[in-house]
Amino acid sequence: MNNKKKYIIIGISIALCAGISIIASLFFSNPINSQEETILYIDKDDTPDSVWDKAHLGWRGEILNTVIPYKNVRTGRYVITPHTGVLPLYRKLRNGQQDPIQLTIPTCRTMEKLAGALSQKLMLDSLELINAFTDEEFCKQAGYSTATLPALFIPNTYEVYWDITLEGFITRMQKENKAFWNTEREQKAKALSLTHEEIFTLASIVDEETANDAEKPIIAGLYLNRLHQGMPLQADPTVKFAVGDFSLRRITGEHLHKESPYNTYLNIGLPPGPIRIASIKGIDAVLYHQVHNYLYMCAKADFSGTHAYAATFNEHKKNARNYIRALNERNIH
Repeated sequence: MNNKKKYIIIGISIALCAGISIIASLFFSNPINSQEETILYIDKDDTPDSVWDKAHLGWRGEILNTVIPYKNVRTGRYVITPHTGVLPLYRKLRNGQQDPIQLTIPTCRTMEKLAGALSQKLMLDSLELINAFTDEEFCKQAGYSTATLPALFIPNTYEVYWDITLEGFITRMQKENKAFWNTEREQKAKALSLTHEEIFTLASIVDEETANDAEKPIIAGLYLNRLHQGMPLQADPTVKFAVGDFSLRRITGEHLHKESPYNTYLNIGLPPGPIRIASIKGIDAVLYHQVHNYLYMCAKADFSGTHAYAATFNEHKKNARNYIRALNERNIH
């Protein structure tokens, strides 16, 4: 082989190597030209073209799509690191290899607020969730009623996929609920002769009565004493729920006479369901309640957020007078 042919072969080889290097750099370098992690959300309305735009793949995505057709858009949440190359990212999107999220179930007061919180973290629409939560047949299939559905949710943080379906979400919550009721908690519930839903309901009232976790077992014990003696619970939070106003600072006769199955001044026993999504602290406060002889409680006059407890009505009247005097002095209505 003469020198001229050698030089031609060498030149072609160099050109091929350069071309391969250029292609490799185009398809394996950072696709978003960013030094920060990027989160890519692909929803059910996306198309291959919109995916390319969101992922900033551009013409490189089109070339890859010609070689490896991308026909079925896979919904999901995808994490793109600064070191993710175009081809690995393309494969990730094409195969639906999404990254999970940490979903926290909050201890909110209404199912509407829960729906709003979930829709901000998941692909699920808030209206779709509200419609499901207020649909008696849907709740029945989940093992609850619209009144008891809040008892399904255990406030905690769970790893789920962003595009989880409504049915998949409910199934996951059922699984977590079942896991929550371990052998020890089940035995405690049986000892109280209360169902899971009743325990959640009482826990929701306890949670509304105080934000002080140390007080919760005392309050739970007080309400259990009332239940066992056949006394009405006379829990102010249930009146606020019945009226539809949790901001009330002062409960008056007008409020106490509100006709509602949730008004525990008018009805003996527990209301039909939880008045909020109960906290784990609240649930365990019922299961591991403090044993005492208290039947009455009243907010302390120092507005510390804690309560004064009494075993007799006369003691309670004294505590109540102190609290009413403090309300009047501060002109709180």
